[in-house]
This record gives sequence, C-alpha cells and structure tokens, in this order.
Amino acid sequence: MFHLVLVFTIAIGLGLGASGNKSTGSVSVPSLLEGTSEGTGSLLDGTSEEVQQAAQDDWQPEDQTPTGKFTTATEVKPILSATRPNWVAVRDYDGKDLLYFTNLLAWRCGLHQVSYGVNGAAEQPLEFEECHLDTGQPNALTMETLMPFLSFDAGSINSLSVTVIYDDGTTDTATYQRSDILMP
Repeated sequence: MFHLVLVFTIAIGLGLGASGNKSTGSVSVPSLLEGTSEGTGSLLDGTSEEVQQAAQDDWQPEDQTPTGKFTTATEVKPILSATRPNWVAVRDYDGKDLLYFTNLLAWRCGLHQVSYGVNGAAEQPLEFEECHLDTGQPNALTMETLMPFLSFDAGSINSLSVTVIYDDGTTDTATYQRSDILMP
C-alpha cells in the first residue's frame, strides 16, 4: 500500500495527468471567490480587510506548472501545510519580542501575500523580499533590505493570526498562542 501511495504522490509532483503524460497545458485554478476541497479557503474567507482587498486587486493567480525550484503554490503548499505549526516563532531577546516568519519566507516564491494580526488586531500585510528567480536558489533570504522578523515590546505578543495567500489564489490560515511558538 505504501508503495502505491508513494508512486501516486510522485506522479502528482511531476504533474502527470490521468493519461500518464506530463501535463503541458494550463492548470485549472479555483476561482478567487471559491474555497477549495482541501479545506483552504478563498481570498474572501480571510480574517482581515487586507485579505479581502487582495481579492479586488488586479492580481491574477500565477501559472502552476512545477518548476522544480519551489516557486509555485503547487510546489510549496504541501510543505507549508505540513509545517503550519512552525510558520512563525516568538523569541524574547534583548528586551524585545522578535516575531520570526523565517519558515514562511523560505517558501515565499509560491506565495502572493502573508498577513498577520497580533493579539486579535486586524491583520496587516507582511513586507518581504522578492524571489530571486534568476538564481539557482530563488527562495534564498539575502536579508539585504528586509529581515525575516519584526520587533515588538517585550512580552507584548500573546496571540497571533496568520493568513497566507498562495500564488494560485487559495488561502490558508493559522492561529497561535504565545506558549505554542515561544523559542527558548
């Protein structure tokens, strides 16, 4: 049974269609206004005005042909779904709460937007560096202009909500309590 699941998973990852041929046409993408069968929602299911505004922008979902470089939602969504408990971390450091988004940003090339809300506040978009598509490591964090963390007053982060908008138009959300994401 395990071998069958493994073969099926690899076939999906390679983009093989039902006929066994590699798919070269366009990928059917759910509407920005519809949810998905995987339990992820649409852009209009978000918890903040910014997420809803994203549905009204001129932005359109990107082509989901796998590149092998993890630059599409098709490639990064399984990883981020499996690592949802580790999307963010809080560290009490030097009299500040540092809120790290390192895990999410390591897969940002398959994302359109990341929003966060601290202690029940409305979510706001997280600014992050562009992908380096012309390099061998497009998801590498250079940290030349933007760092993968934000700084808050010490002990001020009690809870956190995060909404991810993938570049295929689907969303995923997570909520955290400080104790669940506090680093030693």
